[in-house]
Amino acid sequence: MNLRFAAVLLGSAMSFAVPAAAEDWFPVQVTRTTDGGSEPAEFTPVAKAGEPWDICASLPHVKDAYWVAVNYGLVEEARRLGVRLTVYEAGGYTNLNKQISQIEDCVTAGADAVLIGAISGAGLNNLIADISSQGVKVIDFMNGVSSDKVDGRSLVSFDQMGHFAGKYLADKHPAGGEGVKVAWFPGPAGASWVESGNTGFRAAIEGSGIELLDTRYGDTGKEVQLKLVEDALQTYPDLDYIVGTAPTAEAAVQALQARGLQDRVKIISYYSTPEVLSLLGSGAIEAAPTDKPVIQARIALDLAVAALQGDGEAQHLGPVPEVITAETVAGFDASSTVAPGGFSPVFSVEP
Repeated sequence: MNLRFAAVLLGSAMSFAVPAAAEDWFPVQVTRTTDGGSEPAEFTPVAKAGEPWDICASLPHVKDAYWVAVNYGLVEEARRLGVRLTVYEAGGYTNLNKQISQIEDCVTAGADAVLIGAISGAGLNNLIADISSQGVKVIDFMNGVSSDKVDGRSLVSFDQMGHFAGKYLADKHPAGGEGVKVAWFPGPAGASWVESGNTGFRAAIEGSGIELLDTRYGDTGKEVQLKLVEDALQTYPDLDYIVGTAPTAEAAVQALQARGLQDRVKIISYYSTPEVLSLLGSGAIEAAPTDKPVIQARIALDLAVAALQGDGEAQHLGPVPEVITAETVAGFDASSTVAPGGFSPVFSVEP
């Protein structure tokens, strides 16, 4: 890590305390989506699983704090429920074939249910149909798949996340006011969450005083995002805002400081991580919505247990997002969004 950037993160971390483990995280307010639309609801999971089900979770990677938070939510909920959990990570959004192979291995090993944080919205559909036909329960979580052969979904639409970020910006810079120039970094091309986020962001800024100069796609590794940000700053010297993924926002802090532009170019992330929350606390980042990934992961595991135990119909649930700003971050309950300090990814939980 760049030493100057490390100092920024260290200084900002002092203004934001990552929470300890949350035992009683429920009941939680969610949005329930059905064919007829969506409605607010309150979700409370079962106190304990009826038996020690064997459940696998497949993640795109655990190389950023967002997916570490997902891992934390899965691990804590598996321990609370008393189920066996095996977590696989594919190493990045370019590794669809590896994710497919890992899910196949999980099913071959006898999993009762699989939670899929998909690399591709459609690329896993044949596999999902196959394993569902074998009686294995499938829960679509975090990223979203287009298959209808799933037994539940724990998702916050990234259309909403992109919209929340875009609306925050559009409300600050409406049509007729002083216009601003924006570069947008939605994430890896082809991932369904990225396309959804892009749709929501563009819709929210339409008709505002925002000029979208460029959209740049790339993997959510910080080095990839840093290169994209540096290229954009070189190409657009009159840029006013950088908006994108959490690693984009984190990389942008480094890039702007290196150029002395931190007081002129502003940063918005369209989801939250510990680093984003810390940088919000220091004012280095202006705003970020959260889709509460820890809660999404917990709900996904609860939906798998409900499906295995025949507890009602398949549901599509997602926690209600909220926008955090530099002014509101101090009062935000981060246990819904980040893993506690010192947590490292765990790949196996025994009942």
